[in-house]
Amino acid sequence: MSMTTARQRVLNYLRKRRTVSAADISRDLGMTQANARHHLAILEETGLVEVVGRRQGGRRGRPVKLYGLGRVVLGDGLDVLASRLLDEWLDSVSDAEKASRLKRLARRFAGDAQCEPSASPMRRLTATVARLNELGYQARWEAHADGPRVILGLCPYAAIIAKHPELCQMDAALLTDCLAQRVTQLAKLEGEEGGRPHCVFGERR
Repeated sequence: MSMTTARQRVLNYLRKRRTVSAADISRDLGMTQANARHHLAILEETGLVEVVGRRQGGRRGRPVKLYGLGRVVLGDGLDVLASRLLDEWLDSVSDAEKASRLKRLARRFAGDAQCEPSASPMRRLTATVARLNELGYQARWEAHADGPRVILGLCPYAAIIAKHPELCQMDAALLTDCLAQRVTQLAKLEGEEGGRPHCVFGERR
């Protein structure tokens, strides 16, 4: 969704004021409070703004929501923290131990997608794609002559994947564990999937 001029004005206003209410926006930007609340609701839904507090609206009035810029705009440093933690966790260990640690991490991420041994391949595939989408991968699967392929339309670790390509190994381990067959990465950040480069995993024959 493209940013409208009105919502851009609201964001610019928030950058200057830091904490504002719908009434503040209405008064200073010359729009109705209904319009101000509408723009704030859309910006909140996309993560660009968030409710940061409340203030009393009057002796009998309900508390008024106070808005500030969201962490999407401000940044939260989680990419730096995650990268440092991976450095500490994976550095100075053998390749075998690194692979073992990534497999253990993959099993934790897999969670409920790990089916019973007797589960059908289709049930495993459906549960795996559902779990990946819970984790933010924007995943789907496609039929292929060599077997189904899992397409990841979004890398949740895009901010640190260049420094930690081993996370692709974790994804492969997660899929291998959930699908009960050896899965490898067939394409990495190639083509366009929903406007973004995508990754493809499947069985290589």
